[in-house]
Amino acid sequence: MITSNSVKRNLVVCSFLLATLLFLLSIGFTTMAQTPTLIYGSILTNLSDPVDVVNAGDNSNRLFIVQRAGQVKIVTLPGGTLLPGNFLDIPDSTDNAGEGGILSIAFHPNYENNRYFFVYYTTTDGDLRLTRFQTQAGNPNAADETTGAVLLTIPHPGQSNHNGGKLNFGPDGNLYLGIGDGGGSGDASNNAQNGNKLLGKMLRINVDDFLNPPYYTIPPDNPYASSLTVAHEIYNIGMRNPWRWSFDRLNGDVWIADVGQDLWEEINHTSFASSAALNYGWRCYEGNQTYNTTGCQAIGNYFFPIYVYDHSAAGGHSITGGYVYRATEFPAMYGYYICSDYVIARAWLVKENSPGVYTVTTQTSGIPNNITGYGEAENGDLYAVRLGSSNGTLYKITTNTIYVPLKLLQFTGKAFTGYNDLKWKTTNEQNMSHYEIEFSSDGIKYNNAGRINAINSTVENNYSFQHPMNFFTKLFYRLKSVDKDGSYTYSNVITLDGKDRTGVKVYPTLITGNNLNIISAKPVEQLTFFSAEGKNIFQTKLNNLSGSISISIPHIPKGFYIVQVKLKDEYVYEKVLIQQD
Repeated sequence: MITSNSVKRNLVVCSFLLATLLFLLSIGFTTMAQTPTLIYGSILTNLSDPVDVVNAGDNSNRLFIVQRAGQVKIVTLPGGTLLPGNFLDIPDSTDNAGEGGILSIAFHPNYENNRYFFVYYTTTDGDLRLTRFQTQAGNPNAADETTGAVLLTIPHPGQSNHNGGKLNFGPDGNLYLGIGDGGGSGDASNNAQNGNKLLGKMLRINVDDFLNPPYYTIPPDNPYASSLTVAHEIYNIGMRNPWRWSFDRLNGDVWIADVGQDLWEEINHTSFASSAALNYGWRCYEGNQTYNTTGCQAIGNYFFPIYVYDHSAAGGHSITGGYVYRATEFPAMYGYYICSDYVIARAWLVKENSPGVYTVTTQTSGIPNNITGYGEAENGDLYAVRLGSSNGTLYKITTNTIYVPLKLLQFTGKAFTGYNDLKWKTTNEQNMSHYEIEFSSDGIKYNNAGRINAINSTVENNYSFQHPMNFFTKLFYRLKSVDKDGSYTYSNVITLDGKDRTGVKVYPTLITGNNLNIISAKPVEQLTFFSAEGKNIFQTKLNNLSGSISISIPHIPKGFYIVQVKLKDEYVYEKVLIQQD
């Protein structure tokens, strides 16, 4: 398990007429999670070597099952009915020896209108090929195989393995393709680090040119689009065999499972915004360990996996990448990246609890072996396929783990001079996004005062929020708890009365001399003058004085300022106007 470090979150908000000040709010926590137990429920059997399962994104509620020998089958949902015949059947175009055959299929984002889809497969010569097809006009359950147009052919001499093989359209509408290093052992030709070779890379192309060969263009923001030494199609470098990878449908994050050499299998994760021009390290590194650093760059030039497991009975031998579960049927699974090992029947559930902090849980029972691919239905339900020449299987991934919803234990507030302090406690946060603090002067119309990101821990969580509000008699507050899927609930309303504010008086508010006075029943630690821009102008320690306190202030230019009085557990603010000569 990878556990989180103690994290501090800072929230600073304060605003007064002509001044804006920042106050630091720190929340420390360690994240825990209630990990679901996965169930692989058989939907269909007697498939022939299925390796990929995808949806068309056309609101038809169909799954397309890719079979290595050259066929694509259709399954209708929710019943899981296998339609007769084939959607696509091109056995004469592909060679399924070794790791070959049809490896993946992807449907154009506008497929519902233009009927274009893309197939990645190995040719009878052993090369890697990307071909575009259309479905038959008027028959969405059958491809028109005469429409095949080749976009890319990548030479793959000498070996039948390490073909990569997953096509995905990204959030930007471009087509992405993970390519293996060319096969064999140790990437002897060093293809993965060679910018002139497409092997061992992640490619990114725009496939919206349907009329002019080669039927694709280079996105102008591709990281090597203007390079003289790196092929323009390349998006990432240093892959060994990214057999299965995916985009998170919620936020576009990239999750890549790269099959290892002799020792390590790896999971890589990055945000979509940070996903370009990464070098994933092979053959310089296998997982996080050095492999062959001859001619390699400094270690800081490589992007390393978030998790690795070794080649042993406690680990596995060949990773099959999956997806982050974003469906609504099984809330306990929400937000977990799910993948498994092809050889040893175990799965991994990865949860990013906060940026760069992950919990990884291994499930060692109830997992089928020989899982070759995962896929999503249109609604986000997760499926997997198991290889078998006559007993290939389609599974739906579910869980019997009960999801316990968020519980708000407490929501309270207290009025202070210059601000209101709101506090709340929760437990069983699992898929929360954030909290919004809303306020109202009449209890009917509410405005947003601010937000705090959720900790997402199943243990007790404590939050605090300071709402700058100096002049008021009565305010109403409510807390909006927002889930990652956009759903939300409201707390009960609490009422704060300005008459209950801390009894601290700062005077005069119109300063013409060089003295400022404070009357406070509580010990005062420090006084600070802030400019309207929030700059610290003057500060003096008062050593916990109380009662009537007179402070001599230096010459300060004319203008409006905010005086901050620091007590032991709170701050008091007053706006003053200086008119010193």
